[in-house]
Amino acid sequence: MAVNESVLSPRDAGSGIEDTSPSHRNRIDLPPYETIALMLQGGGALGAYQAGVYQGLDEAGIRPNWLAGISIGALNTAIIAGNAPEDRVPRLLEFWETICQPAFGLPLPGFVEHAFFNATDEIRKAFTAMQAFGALVEGQKGFFVPRMPPPSPLAAGMPQAASYYDTAPLKATLERLCDFDRINSGEMRVSVGAVNVATGNFAYFDNSRIRLRAEHFMASGALPPGFAAVEIDGEYFWDGGLMSNTPLYEIAMATPRRDTLAFQVDLWSARGPVPDSIVDVMGRVKDVQFSSRTRMVTDMMQRSQRYRNVLRHVLDQVPEKQRQSDEWCRLAEELACSKRYNVIHLIYRHKEYEGHYKDFQFGLSTMREHWASGLEDIRGSLAHRDWLDMPNGESRFVTHDIHRDRR
Repeated sequence: MAVNESVLSPRDAGSGIEDTSPSHRNRIDLPPYETIALMLQGGGALGAYQAGVYQGLDEAGIRPNWLAGISIGALNTAIIAGNAPEDRVPRLLEFWETICQPAFGLPLPGFVEHAFFNATDEIRKAFTAMQAFGALVEGQKGFFVPRMPPPSPLAAGMPQAASYYDTAPLKATLERLCDFDRINSGEMRVSVGAVNVATGNFAYFDNSRIRLRAEHFMASGALPPGFAAVEIDGEYFWDGGLMSNTPLYEIAMATPRRDTLAFQVDLWSARGPVPDSIVDVMGRVKDVQFSSRTRMVTDMMQRSQRYRNVLRHVLDQVPEKQRQSDEWCRLAEELACSKRYNVIHLIYRHKEYEGHYKDFQFGLSTMREHWASGLEDIRGSLAHRDWLDMPNGESRFVTHDIHRDRR
């Protein structure tokens, strides 16, 4: 799919990102959900898809009150939560246009990149592979640079230096583009996941419990051995995607439970072609590894909510006096729940030209295409107005997926 150069942002005619200010689109009135959550998965350069999804929510006037992210999803979370509503899409664009440039030197002129990217499939594959190789060798502007000299595999040192790349530029980028006072103001709940290196336990950094800093978001995206563990209050943390690549569990298990509309934006697709080369095998392995965890959590939460709803119905048949006096009934009351969960799935779809390096292929043209895909998918999903209705009847946990619906 070629980038649509005819639809341009008024801010930058070269951005390729569509102008969708709220006045140009119909805003959507939602049912009275108590929580509107946006959940952003990890996936490196594919994260521009999430920015497109957020742009579509913004144009529809849908304002999440809970953001939860892991890895690149945590970085997008920081940009969204750290800016005023009217500045979020422009700041996301600035972030992605920054990190999709080489760390040193100048990017290719726009017309040259456009020509390579929109040439034949063979030329596009070679061009995007070259950009991915450039990311490994040179790093990305405002994101990461190679450590010099490179670390020796056997030499011991400090945990925060045990990596091939230095992410100090990312800290500067986040502090430039994000208002951390706003992030911690309580305007919206913010949760980002990481793994404690010493204990192996998963942890969520949540602004309802602690004050979030740039380091918390960086820890969520510290994927070893490329990126070093990030120290926070004397402990070291790695990328949350090592253990769980979806924040759905954190949101669905939060108490007190609330009627929730959740937009779950995944960057790895469970469905894909059977690979016929070693290179394709490497890419498909990533898809299966990361998407299977998301699918497992979604299925588990759907079953769990069904059991809670059944328990709620059973307890309603027990006399109130007995429910209050019986120890088992009191315990059951804590577990029972009739709250409703509506999960809108938005899943990035693999492109034919992409290789196993798609999560570190930070080309500007590729970024714009990912962004456009996210915008297209959220618009298609929101066009199904009935998908936004509160679940009713026996099913209290429902999922919708624009790609599943099209099959």
